[in-house]
Formats: sequence, structure tokens, C-alpha cells
Amino acid sequence: MAVPTDLGDPHDRDHPQSARARASSESRPVTTRLRVILAEDDVLLREGLASLLTRSGFDVLEQAGDATTLLELVRERAPDLVMVDIRMPPTHTTEGLDAARAIRDEFPEVGILVLSAHADVEHAMELLASGRGIGYLLKSRITDVDDFIDTLQRIAAGASVVDPALVQELVSARRRNDPLAALSAREREVLALMAEGRSNAGIARRLWVTEGTVEKHVRSILTKLNLPETCDDHRRVLAVVTFLEAR
Repeated sequence: MAVPTDLGDPHDRDHPQSARARASSESRPVTTRLRVILAEDDVLLREGLASLLTRSGFDVLEQAGDATTLLELVRERAPDLVMVDIRMPPTHTTEGLDAARAIRDEFPEVGILVLSAHADVEHAMELLASGRGIGYLLKSRITDVDDFIDTLQRIAAGASVVDPALVQELVSARRRNDPLAALSAREREVLALMAEGRSNAGIARRLWVTEGTVEKHVRSILTKLNLPETCDDHRRVLAVVTFLEAR
């Protein structure tokens, strides 16, 4: 699959629970197994994911087939990471997303990965805007185990990850009074890579330019889009992606 990259290194120092989570993560030895709860109503897929995660060194605490059970298990077991299907019983609409919101409200330090069969811009952006340690991936694009495991580890560490297919949909969307019209072709390329979560150094490597050149493009993009640059890369990129999503 195209490698989903995080939306910037987490630098948020404001939330006390986030600070405790970082301290815990930083002091935890690398041999510590990440504690995971899975929520997926497709039994075969759920069991397959559980087996994959166990073989990859994760501690799969529990499995749930519906959102209500998921919430109960999270409250009882205090996992590091939750994986949840966006559509679950009984209506198969947004039960998983609703559960993810509830988990984020009650346990902001718990990483959350939402799996979806479709690139739903509205739901993805709502979830990503809720803070750090959030991921949104398309099931059909999870084809590389190593990439998937790396993504889970980054989410648990506080990064936010979005599927490149969703980023492409945001960037390629054409709207009336396109706010991206002021950007040059190269700035659009840089913006797309920013939205995928690549650092300036990563963008430079991808475009075969210097990091200084990328920094100039980034400053120009933020100025043209009226998105002031801050020292918080995570918030900066979330602001850019949210701006792209606006219709």
C-alpha cells in the first residue's frame, strides 16, 4: 500500500493527560508490548487482525463485535491503542466513529485507528481534528504488514496518520472559488505532501530539492492560505488538511 505518513511529530504540551501519556511512553522500555483492543464485526477479519498483531509483538487484550462492547472493554482494560471499524452493528453506519469520539473524550491518551471501506472525507477530518494519536486507514489499501505495524506504533506514540488516498481526494477536489488557485504547481505538490504528514526534510527528498527550498514553499503556502506558521507542526498540518476539506 502507499505508505500512510503521520501528520507531523506530536508537540502538544498543553493537555496534562497527554503529558502523562508521553512520560509513560518515554519511560517504557522498547520491549514493552503495546496493549490493543480490536473492534470489528467481521469475525474472520477480526481474528485475522488479532493473530497478525500477536505475531507482531502486540498484546491483544480483547476483541469486540460492536461499539457498545468496545466502550465497556476500553473502560475496563485501559489499552494503549484501539482499532475500530467505522461501521458496526446494529445499523452499520457510524457506530464505530461514535465510539471513537467517546473514547477520545474519556481517554485522550489512548491511540485510535479507525478502519474504513471508503474514503469518507467528512468523517475522517472530524476524527483527525480531535487531536493527537489518531489514524484513518482504508481497509483495501492495507497490503504491507510492516507498514501497517509501523503505522500502529506511530499512532500509539501520539502521531496522527491519514491514508494517502484520502489526502489525494482532498487535494484533487475541485470547488467553486478554489482556495488553492493562488498556489503554484510546485506549492500544490508541497501542500499535498504536507497533508500526508511529511516533514520538510521528507518533502525535500521526495521532490529532489533542498530543505531550504521546501521551507520557502511552506512559508509561501501558509501566507497565501492565511494559515500562520507556528512552532507546532502537528497543528499546522491539521490546519492545512482541515482547510482543504472545507467545501
